[in-house]
Amino acid sequence: MSSTGDDIRAAFAARALSLERAVSLAGRVEEAADTITSCLRGGGTVYACGNGGSASQAAHFVAELVGRFKRERRALRAVSLVDNAATLTSIANDYEFAEVFSRQLAGVIRPGDCLLALSTSGNSENVVRACGAARAAGATAIALTGESGGRAAEACTFAIRVPDADTPRVQEIHLLVIHLLCEFVERALIAPGDAGAP
Repeated sequence: MSSTGDDIRAAFAARALSLERAVSLAGRVEEAADTITSCLRGGGTVYACGNGGSASQAAHFVAELVGRFKRERRALRAVSLVDNAATLTSIANDYEFAEVFSRQLAGVIRPGDCLLALSTSGNSENVVRACGAARAAGATAIALTGESGGRAAEACTFAIRVPDADTPRVQEIHLLVIHLLCEFVERALIAPGDAGAP
């Protein structure tokens, strides 16, 4: 047995432990799914943002809502704040990078809307400001973070804090959380065999 093989097995075992610890998030994930479901039922829009790997996961989350996760249905009202290069770079150039999400939200977010803001550290300034902008507009801000929660946990309405401090592990659990959110939002909104959506 190679030492690389042993390392890979150990990595899988460590991930299994991370998943076991993440079971403690069930209540918060349920709260987030209920919040997003209520937002969509009420005609609101779900927004998502993050940096780097978290940007990819924010875009992934929105893609599952607009397209589909498991069930055929109409598109849900969701917008990724990370995908428009012209908007991101113009705001970063004319103002500062810390404003790239909050400036976008200032133009569109309304009471009853919801923001899912991803940051493994919880301290990304643009994510913290996005949470503040959402709450200032009367929307709900959900922060998906690592163990400490960082400043985003203070700026948001409520946080889902993955019980780990290692960035790759946190991102792995974030992926599971966004899939769970998509699954349970879809299940709540769409009755079995129903192709419609609110």
